[in-house]
Order: sequence, then C-alpha cells, then structure tokens
Amino acid sequence: MSQAFDVVVIGAGPGGYIAAIRAAQLGFKVACIDEWKNAAGGPAPGGTCTNVGCIPSKALLQSSEHFEHANHHFADHGISTGKVTMDVAKMVGRKDTVVKQNNDGILYLFKKNKVTFFHGRGSFAKAAEGGYEVQVTGEKPETLVGKQVIVATGSNARALPGTLFDEDTVLSNDGALRIGAVPKKLVLIGSGVIGLEMGSVWRRLGSDVTILEGLPTFLGAVDEQIAKEAKKAFDKQGLKIELGVTVGEIKTGKKGVNVAYTNAKGEALTLDADKLIVSIGRVPNTIGLNAEAVGLALDERGAIMVDAECKTNLPGVWAVGDVVRGPMLAHKAEEEGVAVAERIAGQHGHVNFNTIPWVIYTSPEIAWVGRTEQQLKADGVAYKAGTFPFLANGRARALGDTTGMVKFLADATTDEILGVHIVGPMASELISEAVVAMEFKASAEDIARICHAHPSLSEATKEAALAVDKRTLNF
Repeated sequence: MSQAFDVVVIGAGPGGYIAAIRAAQLGFKVACIDEWKNAAGGPAPGGTCTNVGCIPSKALLQSSEHFEHANHHFADHGISTGKVTMDVAKMVGRKDTVVKQNNDGILYLFKKNKVTFFHGRGSFAKAAEGGYEVQVTGEKPETLVGKQVIVATGSNARALPGTLFDEDTVLSNDGALRIGAVPKKLVLIGSGVIGLEMGSVWRRLGSDVTILEGLPTFLGAVDEQIAKEAKKAFDKQGLKIELGVTVGEIKTGKKGVNVAYTNAKGEALTLDADKLIVSIGRVPNTIGLNAEAVGLALDERGAIMVDAECKTNLPGVWAVGDVVRGPMLAHKAEEEGVAVAERIAGQHGHVNFNTIPWVIYTSPEIAWVGRTEQQLKADGVAYKAGTFPFLANGRARALGDTTGMVKFLADATTDEILGVHIVGPMASELISEAVVAMEFKASAEDIARICHAHPSLSEATKEAALAVDKRTLNF
C-alpha cells in the first residue's frame, strides 16, 4: 500500500530538509527521505554538510584554534597556562556531539512543521497516476507517491584515479574528520576549502602538513590580491603548499603512505606520511537514484540536468543543491530548496547566483562575493578598487589579529559594488554586509556613508568603501 504526498523530497541535506520545511509551511503534505545513519544506526538528517562537512569541520577548527591560542597567544594577554595538551579523542567526541545536536534539531523541525520523515534510501520506481512512485529501502521499506518530487541527494568526495578511499590511510573529508591521533606527517592533495581547513586543523595540533596542488596558482577562484595575502599568512604559519605539482603513484602500507609527485620545476619527488587526505573536489550523487526508471536526464558528470528554475526534463520533478549545476555550497542548496518549494506553490522563488557568498574558514578567514579583479579585467569592465588593512583597525589590534584586508571593487561610472573580498578575522561574518549591499545594487558610496560601530571589524568594510574614492580616514 503506497502513501500519497503532495511533495516528496529525496535527501535531507541543506537543500532537501529546507525544501521540505518550506513546502510544509506553504500548506503541502510533505515527505522527506534520507538514509544517513548515526553511530547507533539511527537517523542523521543534514546530509554531508551536517555529518561530514561544514558543521563537524567548524567544530574541529574551533577546537584547534583554541589550542593554537593557548600555546602561542595567551601569553600576550598575560595568561599563563603551563604545558597545554590536546585530547584528540575528546575533541572528536565534542565534534560528534555538535553533529548530533544538528541532526536532532532537523528531526525536531520536521515534527514541528508536520513533515513526515522516512529513514532509508529513496529512489524512483516509476511514473504513477498523478505523479511518481518513490521507493524507500531500509529497515522499514515504504512506497510513496508524490505529485511533485524534489531531488536533493548531494555529492560525494572525488577519489584520485586508481586510489580508492580506505578512510584509514587514504582519507576523504569523512575520514579526515575521524582521525584518532595527531599524525606526525600529513599530506593533502588539493588546496581548496577542504584541504586548507583540514590542513589548518592538524597543523595547529602539531602535524607536519604538506598540501600538493595541481594548479599553478593558489586559490584561482579568489581575487588574486586576496589569495596572495592568504598564502603569505599560511606560509608564515608553517603550512607547506606546493603548487603546479603532478601526483604520481601512491603506495600504502603498515607505516602509512608514500606519495610520488613531480613539482613545478619538473623534479621527481616523494613524500612519506602517516595519513593522506584527498580533497580534489566532489561529484554529484545520483548513484542508486534509479533515474533511468523514469527517464530523468543526467549530464556526463552524473549531475541532474535542470533549467534556471531547477526544473528537470520531467514534469513535477525538481532538483537542487550539489546534485545540479552551480557552486557546491550548503547555502546555495538552501536557497534553491526554498525557491523550488515556492515555485511549486505558484510563487516566484528567487536565487541570485551573483550574490552567493563564499567562505574558507581558515585563520585568516577568506570570504568573497561578486566578481574578482581578474574577472573584471577579462570582461573588459572599467572599475575602481579600494582596500583597507586590518593592521589599521582598532578592534583587530585589540583582538591581536591584524592579518589581511577588505577589498571593494566598484563600477568606474556608476559606483555600483561589483565585488567585495576579505581576508582576515571574522571575514565569514563581515561578508554578509556586502551580500546585502550587492543584492540591493548599492554603491561603494552607500557603504562609505553608513555609520559603523566603533570599535568594530566592520569599520574596515566602511574604510575600504571610502578607499574606492581614495578618501580613507584611518590609513
């Protein structure tokens, strides 16, 4: 006997659970299916982000940052601690607690909003009268029929060709979050978000960390001036980053892993390490979805093909988040989930890809929205630039963290903000002002004229906006 719903959501990551809640708020009868399990085998909604991505990595980053401050910065504040040690098991246990709190929070939100949750794997069975039949496989198999189906199955870590993850020696982001002791030597392949964040965690705790990056430039998607400033800070910290390398054979054994590679100079080298983290991107997760049963179109990467409104080739079937085109960001998935639920209700859901913020939660943090200086040059756009260093910011001095800057890019004629780029303390929070400003098509002059609290890090944003017109007040 099948159960009928107005909307069936496959996947309870950021895109899926938010879509389910918004659809329920709009008066639909909603089901959400998710197969993630916690250590006890119970449901763990939240997807990659909550279970092995955004949330647990931030927990480890916070713990390792406290350790770093205690070891290297407390004395500057007159705080004496004696020898500081790290209990890795307790750190990981705290991370697990934070994850479970988020899992339980989502289950509570489902109950509050009357979303029916099914724990298991969701897959298409066939087109049915008035919608689609979706199978739930797990401890309690179910058959659901949805008039509308939203696919939000996320993504999986990309493995190196010929080197599979064993999550013991060769680790994906999942295994990287479950390392039980500080490795003496750690190698990461890929200097993107995951590589830099996990490299930072274990470097702070005492690992000798080397990051191997195939591209000749560091953080090529980031504004070049900001990326150079960040690289300078990472080099100073002792995070070794080699660019332009070609990874060769990888051998694993009882003593760890051996990585052969050719550096940018063409020299053949090897690295021995206790652990290897591979962070070379992610791939859309459509394995087991049984897309072929209903003729759901996928592209050559395995991603679900959608239009600008997240509609697939099938009437009544939508897809959001990492499993479709666009940046693989949790907040992008959330916005698409809300937009699709509203479109199903006949409303005009809105997602502006031009104002999606990006953040790397290292120290210093890196955050940006809009176009980079190199993109504007390539597009032939006439622009003005203004920068302001945290070195000249009173709050940053009081915090003891003056690394980095805020950078504004504005149209040379209209002064409309085209991009804002930050490297420095709390960049992840500061970037929101720029997102709001760009969404309302504000000018640099608008930000320059707004009163900012003193002393605050946000004053650096105001000063950078002033710098566009070459009239900073504190630098």
